[in-house]
Amino acid sequence: MEAHLQIGDGVIRAMVPPSQPIADDQLVWDLRQGMVWPAFVDLHTHLDKAHLWPRCPSPDGSFGTAIRLTQADRRRHWQAQDLYPRMDFALRCSYAHGTQALRTHLDCDEGQAAISFAVFQRLQQEWAGQIDLQGVSLVPIERFDGPEAIAIADTVANYGGVLGAVIYPHPGLTEQVEWAFHLAQERGLDLDFHCDETLDPQAEGLRLVAATKLRLDFTGQVTCGHCCSLALQDPDRVTDTLDLVRRAQLAVVSLPSCNLYLQDRRPGTTPRYRGITLLRELQEAGVEVAIGSDNTRDPFFAYGDHDMLEVFTQAVRIGHLDHPLGDWPRAVGQTPATVMGLGGVAQLGPGSPANLVVFKARSFNELLSRPQGDRTLIRQGRALYPSLPDYAELDGLLSGD
Repeated sequence: MEAHLQIGDGVIRAMVPPSQPIADDQLVWDLRQGMVWPAFVDLHTHLDKAHLWPRCPSPDGSFGTAIRLTQADRRRHWQAQDLYPRMDFALRCSYAHGTQALRTHLDCDEGQAAISFAVFQRLQQEWAGQIDLQGVSLVPIERFDGPEAIAIADTVANYGGVLGAVIYPHPGLTEQVEWAFHLAQERGLDLDFHCDETLDPQAEGLRLVAATKLRLDFTGQVTCGHCCSLALQDPDRVTDTLDLVRRAQLAVVSLPSCNLYLQDRRPGTTPRYRGITLLRELQEAGVEVAIGSDNTRDPFFAYGDHDMLEVFTQAVRIGHLDHPLGDWPRAVGQTPATVMGLGGVAQLGPGSPANLVVFKARSFNELLSRPQGDRTLIRQGRALYPSLPDYAELDGLLSGD
């Protein structure tokens, strides 16, 4: 829609029809029909892995190599003096591109939880009022077989985070997922799972999570990320799973760029599959669907810059979310804000906070055709032009072992 925006005291006071005259003394900024978006919300990131690429580049871009390299790097380097500058660098990129809230997964295996959550809490305090931050534990689901799960859940609760794990097919999965639900329910925590990040149609973690939530009558918010295998399953099975996910009121966050990079990667072979989940079908089934950035410049995804407009643009192209584009912009704003429990964030209307991103592009076609490096941020009603941090800042930290 076309409108004049009246902003005062950090909020949008009114949206005035373009036909209504505006007095010269009220016209502060002529956007020349440029687009105005609510500042972005990124529901799925990995700040603790961000910008590892110079120190441990992947030789083949495969999932298995990414896991091996990241584990080795974590065991060798991931203390506060390494984590803090990389995570802060990532947040400065996110902020400069227009993100106002994000949720990051934090590796918590092998005693890492206390270190990473302490760094995260420091950043959460330092970035208060600029980026709302949520932290999610990330461990293999097998850790929910023993006492380590209790310690992780207690750490998450102490830091006000979200309980999470990576789900994939293996013996004992049903009991482990159920234990995660029980630990979260006891502590009043939400849940966020990595689900089915594979092209194996036998992987049905999404279905298991939905069924478990319904069976246990779990009252918290549950989010499932990736859900790649859904796209390769039998149509009747997909229809049944979508109905189950809708009834369980799960939210699904898709990570198109990273999944396109990792899935169906075989040496010397062109990929046949895109690796993304059934975005349109999930949305049409009534499921809340968000789009997130996932990994950035690490062994899981070699590229990216924490720019949610780039993420959205790639999602539109990869997932054919256009013709028409519809309300898909909500997937990088209002929908993830709702999932994160941030009421009123990423709204665009009278009374909403004036946290906006202004583009010179006058249409979606212009917006998605050219990099929008000249965007302007508005925070609390004030125009800002933050600079992106220089990669050279990380040279000493990432120069190698």
